[in-house]
Amino acid sequence: MKTIIKTDKAPAPIGPYNQAILAGNMLFVSGQIALDPVSNQLVLDDIETETKLVMNNIKAILDEASFTFDDVVKSSIFLSDMGTFAKVNEIYGSFFTGNYPARETVQVSVLPKNVNVEISVIAYKG
Repeated sequence: MKTIIKTDKAPAPIGPYNQAILAGNMLFVSGQIALDPVSNQLVLDDIETETKLVMNNIKAILDEASFTFDDVVKSSIFLSDMGTFAKVNEIYGSFFTGNYPARETVQVSVLPKNVNVEISVIAYKG
């Protein structure tokens, strides 16, 4: 059985997908970008601000499903420029308490709406 997870505290999907799907005890959170959930405007001031908003959007979705970053077992980070990796990694890491998930970080040529970072996660509750 799968359950659609939706919250107004994260941006609405910009295509034919859901913010997250709960399947059993696994939560699959769609890639999040720096869309402000209130104004629905992109926030691309700098990579730190952009990454923090992405992570806050993920947090809102995790919260809606009663998960936390401690439950995240896998994350995928997509960057438009690998030169921003250190700054993104610092902000990303600040959302975890040391219980880090498995992860890959890749540079891609273009991301949705020409953002600089997109992050998706998979969480598990045993």
